Amino acid sequence: MSPQRRPRGLAWRFFLAQAIVAAVSILAAVVVASLAGPPIFHEHLVRAGAGTDPTQVMHVERAYRDANLWTLGVALITALACAAAVTWLFTRRIQRTLAALTAAAQGMAGGRYDARVPAVGAGAEVDAVAASFNTMATRLQRTEDTRRRMLSDLAHEMRTPLSVLSVYVEALQDGVTSWDGPTSELMGDQLGRLTRLVEDIHDVSRAEEGRIDLDRSEQPVGELLRAAVEPHREAYAAKGVRLMLETEDTTGVVEVDRQRMGQVLGNLLTNALRHTPSGGTVTVRTAARNTGRLTIQVEDTGDGISLEHLPQVFERFWRGDTARNRDHGGSGIGLTISRALVEAHGGTLTATSPGPGQGAVFTVELPARQRVDPSVTRGTDRPLA
Repeated sequence: MSPQRRPRGLAWRFFLAQAIVAAVSILAAVVVASLAGPPIFHEHLVRAGAGTDPTQVMHVERAYRDANLWTLGVALITALACAAAVTWLFTRRIQRTLAALTAAAQGMAGGRYDARVPAVGAGAEVDAVAASFNTMATRLQRTEDTRRRMLSDLAHEMRTPLSVLSVYVEALQDGVTSWDGPTSELMGDQLGRLTRLVEDIHDVSRAEEGRIDLDRSEQPVGELLRAAVEPHREAYAAKGVRLMLETEDTTGVVEVDRQRMGQVLGNLLTNALRHTPSGGTVTVRTAARNTGRLTIQVEDTGDGISLEHLPQVFERFWRGDTARNRDHGGSGIGLTISRALVEAHGGTLTATSPGPGQGAVFTVELPARQRVDPSVTRGTDRPLA
């Protein structure tokens, strides 16, 4: 068997293409000069009266044809040399980028997600490929970082309840303790914590993959908010945080899954309470837009979010301050679930904050079922706790 032929490189293909173009152009020039040139030249000789001797005229015309052939031959060689030089210059620039792209791809295949391709100005198309690769690499690196952090946080979240359960099981087996009310309550709490963690992970995975079935129905926004806010009154009062509801009975109607949207609002209220100190205020308000969209905002006067952390607040298990947030008791999944559920309803969930210590605003935007009359006067702010 003959050895497998090595595929031609980019430089060779560029040179071959330019050489073919140059050769065809010169050949076309030779054909045109050979067919059209002599008759035109002969006619000019006759008009100029350069001579009537046929032999002399034949020699002059032959000299013209030979000069044309030599000129076109030199032009062909010059064109091929120029094509080779231009090909070398262009392919050298492109090959540098492609070599860097190949090295970065190989590094990424080996687990080096920090590999990037520098822009060398090899053309808009090649630079666009390099920029797209760098964007992909950045996202993959962020995904890998999130995966590692998720595994670490999962291990942390599960370690405490599993340790408690293990200690009490051993104590029960050794007879050190007996099964009584406090033991039953404690083990039930730890099992419940593990169950909630598993259910949260399952919910966010299903939501992000679009596998959640929504039981939609028309819901008045004011009623929906009051139903979501009411269960949190006691927790807010216990911490000394004021809870305000600003809404109108005529705000509008949204077509949502009442249970799932209640879950979203509950997560936002729990998150706001977690990061708002005693004496602070959390305000829930609604507003309608002329675009047929309706917004629900949960605004707090708490810890706030730094600008660089805003794009990450909805990532799974993300914590801006790991120790602080674990002390607050959050698993880091609630906001991720909330965003996925809102997007499943055709809406958006965004977060804004002036900075650390200046509070934050979480905005849910949903398609409104009906338009709102802008002339309606806003109702009076009413504290709930």
